[in-house]
Amino acid sequence: MSEGVVKNIFNVFKSNKNREKRNKRLSKHSIQYEKKGINCEGNILEQLEEEFIIGSAKLRQIVQHFLQEFKKGLEQDNANLAMHPSFVTKLPTGKEYGKNIILDLGGTNFKICEVYLEKQQQVRVRQKKFSIPETAKVADGERLFDFMADSVESFLKDCGLSKEEEHELGFTFSFPVRQTGIKSGELYLWSKEFKCSNTTGKDVVEMLNDAFKRNKINVNIKALVNNTVGTLMASAYNDPQSCIGLVLGEGTNAAYIERINNVKKWKDLHIESEKLIINTEWGSFDEEKLVLPVNKFDEILDLKSSNPGKHIFEKMISAFYLGEIVRLACISLIEKKLLFNGKSSMLFDKPNSFQIQYLSRIERDYSIELSDTKLILQDLLLIPSTTPKDRSIVRRIVELASIRSARLTASGIVALITQMNKMDGCTIAVDNFIYEYPHFINRIRDAIHELLGQYSENVILTYNKDGSSIGASIITSMIK
Repeated sequence: MSEGVVKNIFNVFKSNKNREKRNKRLSKHSIQYEKKGINCEGNILEQLEEEFIIGSAKLRQIVQHFLQEFKKGLEQDNANLAMHPSFVTKLPTGKEYGKNIILDLGGTNFKICEVYLEKQQQVRVRQKKFSIPETAKVADGERLFDFMADSVESFLKDCGLSKEEEHELGFTFSFPVRQTGIKSGELYLWSKEFKCSNTTGKDVVEMLNDAFKRNKINVNIKALVNNTVGTLMASAYNDPQSCIGLVLGEGTNAAYIERINNVKKWKDLHIESEKLIINTEWGSFDEEKLVLPVNKFDEILDLKSSNPGKHIFEKMISAFYLGEIVRLACISLIEKKLLFNGKSSMLFDKPNSFQIQYLSRIERDYSIELSDTKLILQDLLLIPSTTPKDRSIVRRIVELASIRSARLTASGIVALITQMNKMDGCTIAVDNFIYEYPHFINRIRDAIHELLGQYSENVILTYNKDGSSIGASIITSMIK
């Protein structure tokens, strides 16, 4: 990253002096307007806000650390941020067309799509989702890949296609993989509570091919694609200004366009292109906890996860973990008899019982008595009884966890914009839950404006439904 880029971002920060003074006044009670209509005891709220609120100065510190970690990851292997080259060196022209079958392994579901790229940049998608058995997520890796092969066979049968006939596939794999080519990559870490044995260090495409052979399915996997890379490519198919692909669903990650001469660890490779897409794997940002404002609930969640000490950033912001953070905060108040009269339920005591859709419904609950929140707590989570004050406290915890997630996401976005020196214009393609979660996108935009001032007007966030699958189809079509 050039010295000019660093000066640019810090000049932006300096230009926001008045805003910074205002934010200092708000640092203890940031984004006060979010608190309107909530009538809870002040001490409880103040304690919660101390745990969750991130002021402007801390956001800027996180941006600076991101930039340092980007540089390290581009220069050397085994850095904290992996910064994997995706082997995608060209953006689509918009003239790609054809039909491809795309496999998408993400979190809860395994998705298979038949993607039709048509002329005039029209896209049609036919898809089927297969729920991944919990046992397959933690068994021998062969079990998971056989499940995917069985699902593909079922999909082909539903489409009236023969498994003996060769089918060209794109494979979207949304876990940390060190790519060694456009259709090869070694798995080095599971996330999102997957933990399949006999897989680490193995090529995920080879493991899937082996499963297809065991099931006598004739396929040709032409591309291995990270979901963020696919999301970026899908957006660029229609918008040449697209430069970041962001996924914030069960996990989180981002990809962006980098100049090849900045990728020092690729110095021995000769690529006939000036740029390529980098998969940051930013879920592992700051695992040393140098700048991230990790609170006691984050610590508990991490300790009880399948990969303690790993993917700290992801565990603070992604949909898979937000509900558990809220639940742990509530449990802490229950133990102190500050919530629900000190009474929980067997279901609420169960880890991960507070699902992300509950958070979304609670944030949409604007009724005077918070009646939908009451239904979730008492009818779905079996809390014996709740008062209006209890429900207000829970709603505030949900808001605080969501606000923090959005602001941390914004810090990563601003760091990427700065890395690319794209203050003059950048479209960020977003896939997954944040466009469906109330207020989330606006909270991201507010934090970006807080950091970039007037330059934030050049930052556009767009929703790309099925972006990872469409992008994988585009990449598959671009391969000769």
